[in-house]
Amino acid sequence: MPNVLEGDSMDQDVESPVAIHQPKLPKQARDDLPRHISRDRTKRKIQRYVRKDGKCNVHHGNVRETYRYLTDIFTTLVDLKWRFNLLIFVMVYTVTWLFFGMIWWLIAYIRGDMDHIEDPSWTPCVTNLNGFVSAFLFSIETETTIGYGYRVITDKCPEGIILLLIQSVLGSIVNAFMVGCMFVKISQPKKRAETLVFSTHAVISMRDGKLCLMFRVGDLRNSHIVEASIRAKLIKSKQTSEGEFIPLNQTDINVGYYTGDDRLFLVSPLIISHEINQQSPFWEISKAQLPKEELEIVVILEGMVEATGMTCQARSSYITSEILWGYRFTPVLTLEDGFYEVDYNSFHETYETSTPSLSAKELAELANRAELPLSWSVSSKLNQHAELETEEEEKNPEELTERNGDVANLENESKV
Repeated sequence: MPNVLEGDSMDQDVESPVAIHQPKLPKQARDDLPRHISRDRTKRKIQRYVRKDGKCNVHHGNVRETYRYLTDIFTTLVDLKWRFNLLIFVMVYTVTWLFFGMIWWLIAYIRGDMDHIEDPSWTPCVTNLNGFVSAFLFSIETETTIGYGYRVITDKCPEGIILLLIQSVLGSIVNAFMVGCMFVKISQPKKRAETLVFSTHAVISMRDGKLCLMFRVGDLRNSHIVEASIRAKLIKSKQTSEGEFIPLNQTDINVGYYTGDDRLFLVSPLIISHEINQQSPFWEISKAQLPKEELEIVVILEGMVEATGMTCQARSSYITSEILWGYRFTPVLTLEDGFYEVDYNSFHETYETSTPSLSAKELAELANRAELPLSWSVSSKLNQHAELETEEEEKNPEELTERNGDVANLENESKV
């Protein structure tokens, strides 16, 4: 019984998540783990750098120089969420109205206007101002230039005239700042990026005899993106030859920069292609090696919104599990009676095609061998002929000497 209990406890410890995720296990211990456990360990979840909706999965912590956010207060307010933005919008106007309303009430109180409310011979600073509430209402009327005509400033109050000028100027500044902030907040092109779609998967297949990495982009609106351009980045950690570890290193993926194919006329969905050549980071990656790679492809589509002229940027990403080897995208464009129709139901669909599982480097080496069959055959035949001669010499040395003697006699006779 004790042995059975000990065996059960050991099995429970092995199957428990605490035992599975023990750090720094020796290689022998990792190899001795059960197969189902080691398989679970290899299936590590890749942390995205950019999510599928385009939001960057990066949080800034321990920022000590927070005063930099206040130096650019306009951008700070625009970047805030809507609920905070509306709260600040209401609070700014309310505070300014209360502040100047308090000053109007203090001027009336110091001048003694409150003591001569019913005196027709007394000229107050502001007529019909009989308390703080009426001073607050007069502050609102002054800053918003409503002017109902019931409360009016008189010319016998120089301090009131100065305060009126100050409130008018500061009120205009507050209006310009807050209204401008709200206008920029409303007209931000982030919502326009919602109608720019990327395919859920990227594919690798042959195109024009070359191995290519491809993904599809499309625009759901009839209004176009002006000067649209596409970029792609490979996010992968690397270690330099000097031993420096660079986390999340960014490598450019050429999607037609030198040929101009990265500039898009995005009227219908387009397939963006990256040729895997010697300059490509996928040059030595094969089908079997691709699932083992911990990498992420970030694609960035940007351009100007035709309606507003503001720059819009849409982002997405693909991890190794979202890259399909040996697939192509299903066509979505069909010719109808007088127009082209795009079927977005098939936008994300792919179909399998015959694609070699070798890397682009291995395919290039095979192609180079196939291009030189003549020279290879000649050299191989010469080598075979030389080997046969050496074998004949080793087998029949006497015949060879006789032949050499005959040849020598013939040469002497010819000379005579």
